[in-house]
This record gives sequence, C-alpha cells and structure tokens, in this order.
Amino acid sequence: MERYSLNVAKREATGKGGARGLRRSGYTPAIVYRGGASLPVQIAAKELSQFINKTAGEQVLVNLELPEGQKQAIVKDYQVDPILGGLLHVDFQEISATEEIEIAVHIVTTGEAIGVKRDKGILQYGIREIDIECLPDKIPGHVTVDVSNLLIGQTIHVSDLKLGEGIRVITEPGKMIVTVTAIKEEVVVAPEVVAVEAVEPEVIKKGKKTEEAAG
Repeated sequence: MERYSLNVAKREATGKGGARGLRRSGYTPAIVYRGGASLPVQIAAKELSQFINKTAGEQVLVNLELPEGQKQAIVKDYQVDPILGGLLHVDFQEISATEEIEIAVHIVTTGEAIGVKRDKGILQYGIREIDIECLPDKIPGHVTVDVSNLLIGQTIHVSDLKLGEGIRVITEPGKMIVTVTAIKEEVVVAPEVVAVEAVEPEVIKKGKKTEEAAG
C-alpha cells in the first residue's frame, strides 16, 4: 500500500465563517477522527488537492505531519464544490499500525468478457466496492477483478474474490460484482388488421321524380 505525507497544522478557526476564511487564504479545512475524539486541522489547498487528485479511487496511508508529531491516517471522505470543483473539506481517520481496521475498497474490472466481445452480450455491474478488515499495511489500494473469461449467463460474486492473507471480507459473499447477460431480442408485433365491410353507395333515384314532375 502506498504511503504519502501531508504537512498539517491545528485549526483554530471553526464554523462556516472560519472555513471560508481559510479557503480564501489558501488552506482547506480538515478533521482527524480517532475513536470518539476529533482534531480540526488545516492543510495547504494546493498540496491537499494534488494528493486527492493523485489518489482518487485508491486506498492509501498518509502521514499527517504536525508540529508535535506524526499521525498515520486514511481518507474517509471529502467534499468538493459542485460549481467550482475545489476541495471544501476532508475527513481523515487516524489509525494504528497494530490495530485492524474496517474499510471500504473500490473494485476495478479488467479485460473484455468473451460473452461481450464474441457473443454480443452486455456486461452489467453490481457492487462497486467491498468492505474488508485487516491491518493497515495489508489494505489494498483497490481490488482487481478480471472479467475476460466470463460467458453469457456467468457471474462473479464477492465469494469468488481471492484476497491476500490477513484480509477478511465483510461484504455478503453472495453479492454480485459483475455478470454478462444476453441482449433481449425485441419482438415486433404486427398491427391488427380490422376487416371493414364494404358499403354499397346509395343510389339516388331521381328519374322517377322527374317523370312525375313532367306529368
């Protein structure tokens, strides 16, 4: 598992006003959780943004370098401005190298399924991440699933995953990760033809009336 370092300082300014002030000065507010306690911190926005962009979708260990010492942590969550795209806030979870941790890890698929490439099926996805429990140094950046040999009708479940020693999967074994399904052929129903009874045109008998008038 890759490790990174970030320079961190304790944060005095709190609340929405304090957070806005920090962002204007080039820092991003963050918080470090440990058990039931929390530590508000601030990190240079440029440094933190580069870290998040580089590690997005991966689980990594990060050393938070504070003036009083180092804290080992992982990113639990972060918020992005929906309009400007900048980081608004980051949540870290402090961890211990000797304590197992429960964590969600992303699933990445590789290859092109035979059932898709050869048989024109459709690759459908189920869950996109799994929950595992292990020591911090055992945490995989992501879980790779090769779909190359999947035929139509075949499925890969959580129970099919082969993870390293010391990693316990918490997610339900029967959960579907990916499957290949056949394309349903659309049945075209011919429009119903309604027989219309021919109606003979009405003959207007003017001849007789004309004769009577003439008489």
